[in-house]
Amino acid sequence: MQMLINGKFVDSLNGGTMQILNPATGKLVDTVPQANQDDVEIALEVAVRGREIMRRLPAHRRSDILRRAADRIAAEHESLSQLLCSENGKTIRQCRGEMTATQRLFLDFSEEAKRMRGQTIPMDAVEGLEHMIAYTIRQPMGLVVGIVPFNYPAELFAHKVPGALAAGNSVIVKLPEQCPLTVLQLGRILLESGLPPEGIQMLTGHPRDLGDRLITHPEVAMISFTGGVAAAKGIAKLAANSLKRTAFELGGVDAMVVLEDANIDAAAAAVIQGRLTNGAGQICCAVKRVLVDQKIMKPFVDAVVEKAKAIKMGDPSSEQTDLGPLITPQAAERVHLEVQKSIELGAKCLIGGHRVGDNFYEPTVLVEVDSAMPCLLDEVFGPVAPIVPFQSVGEAIRVVNESPYGLQASVFSENIHNALTVANRLEVGGVVVNGPGSFRPGNVPFGGFKQSGIGRESITDTIREMSHETAVVLNQQPTFTAEA
Repeated sequence: MQMLINGKFVDSLNGGTMQILNPATGKLVDTVPQANQDDVEIALEVAVRGREIMRRLPAHRRSDILRRAADRIAAEHESLSQLLCSENGKTIRQCRGEMTATQRLFLDFSEEAKRMRGQTIPMDAVEGLEHMIAYTIRQPMGLVVGIVPFNYPAELFAHKVPGALAAGNSVIVKLPEQCPLTVLQLGRILLESGLPPEGIQMLTGHPRDLGDRLITHPEVAMISFTGGVAAAKGIAKLAANSLKRTAFELGGVDAMVVLEDANIDAAAAAVIQGRLTNGAGQICCAVKRVLVDQKIMKPFVDAVVEKAKAIKMGDPSSEQTDLGPLITPQAAERVHLEVQKSIELGAKCLIGGHRVGDNFYEPTVLVEVDSAMPCLLDEVFGPVAPIVPFQSVGEAIRVVNESPYGLQASVFSENIHNALTVANRLEVGGVVVNGPGSFRPGNVPFGGFKQSGIGRESITDTIREMSHETAVVLNQQPTFTAEA
């Protein structure tokens, strides 16, 4: 498959290609261009022209394009899900869920495109300004660069790009090098739905070959990035030279806090869903550590281990599979090293702890862990659940808040007052009560606190982030005096 520039699928100027492999089998799925800096310059040139074209496109047209795209995604739902499964490795059931979320986001942004509202300001609130009228309007940023990760490529594309287009921007998308195929199909769908070719450019390739121009080009107004903290800091340094707007959705060590009065079975099931199966644990807001009241530690751990034994790992295209592979052999090896290092430091592995083949990793439960171990200190991107007892609720809150990260968290309790007391004290971007933190509907603001991100993404927040506000003041000079 080729990359998308100026409405056409094209190869890289240098003819370079890269292989897209099925993570489960290692077999070739397709090849894509290995773009270089010359390709980036062409994409930038087209996207700069696209700023004015997109700005002039009326809101009802932008809305219609996104609505038609949503309809096409729904029509191609199964083929897109199968393609995503083959290149990404999530189970087919999870891939169908991702494509459903993608279609819904396109539809929601199509509706929000018609709701870019400003406000009126009562100027008579200031003495002497009674003769003035003031209001605000929202304008597109211009050219937005979106950088999409591998773990949920279609859905995370849909959290960024339809919002940017709805706001009237032109967009350049850097696709995940491991699995760009499904997102390229979304680009095709957008063009077939009437998007001007200058409205979206899609580049494939490794960042090292693309250079820094997507970040440093003077006409790029905003960078929206989902990925790791180190990469975000590098982007921020480059963007700071021209004070570009940035939006970062990063990772963390998201905690689940299980109180003494929690429903143990429901909390254990949330660990399975929110950590050990969905996305093979490769989710920024997955449950990375489980803090459990010591009074229920044993029954809770027993419940988690029992449920983990029932997880079916294997062919992600099978309807019966619960857990697929990690994205690459390197990813699986990284997880294994972090688990083994934790065990060497004293952690006890109750289940799992082994690689299977090149990319698979067993669902793993660790206890007797501490904050010096990689399983708690780092963001382990795999199906690994470290479980830690706490003596008091205050201790659990302190442990969560000591982290330099703060993306999502969850609290389990059958007492709503206890749950909300904890939720209101956690230094994170979002808290889910009685459910896993890996929860992200498009209508709820999503984003991190501290080193887990800058800004928020949602149907309304994304459009606001990707537009700017202009105040207009009318200085009236009446030629007559109105009297009753």
